[in-house]
Amino acid sequence: MTEAGDDMAKWVIELSGIKKIYQVGGQEVAALAGINLNIAKGEFAALMGPSGSGKSTLMNILGCLDRPTVGSYKLDGQEVATLSDDELAVTRNRRIGFVFQNFNLLSRISAADNVALPLVYAGVGRKEREEKAKKILDAVGLGDRAEHQPNELSGGQRQRVAIARALVNDPHIIMADEPTGNLDTKSTKEIMEIFEGLHQEGRTIILVTHEPDIAACASRQLLVRDGLITRDAGKGEIMDVV
Repeated sequence: MTEAGDDMAKWVIELSGIKKIYQVGGQEVAALAGINLNIAKGEFAALMGPSGSGKSTLMNILGCLDRPTVGSYKLDGQEVATLSDDELAVTRNRRIGFVFQNFNLLSRISAADNVALPLVYAGVGRKEREEKAKKILDAVGLGDRAEHQPNELSGGQRQRVAIARALVNDPHIIMADEPTGNLDTKSTKEIMEIFEGLHQEGRTIILVTHEPDIAACASRQLLVRDGLITRDAGKGEIMDVV
């Protein structure tokens, strides 16, 4: 394979000329104004930006929750910007695991059943679902809490359940939207250690945060302003988002 081919093979995400335009009061407003971005397999990237910068819109497009108005988005080499809603849903379930600030756990079922939900949507049988959910909960240190409901768990434990749910389908990419936003300092440290461990295992992680010290844990920091990526920095640098 040529050197150019090697470069193409390493990109898990390729964005070219991505724009997201909304009609507001008869006028066009560009939430994203032409994003060009490549993210390598196994990279840990943090998205930062002030309110209204476009980072949430960008995250939604990266996560196949929305599609751009204009531009190309290749995920593992496949063009996904023009997929139908059903095709996007299949892509999300197979390739992407999500972790949210508010955990998004179902309150009336156990931790294990919450973790197994993506497997239900994927058509996996009950026995295999139970085995996979237990294995993943063990991996995040919650094997002894598998039958507890979310209201019986601390915030940090609930977020670990959410991470286990994100991992259960063995996705190519983990996307985390403000995953430490509702956690205390101790729980935040524990959750970031899990993300750093997943990164060391070779997972691709994209994390949205407004906290510069959290972003500094990532191997790459991307600052979004006015719908564009205005800064691309490495690990450890503390970036001002104001």
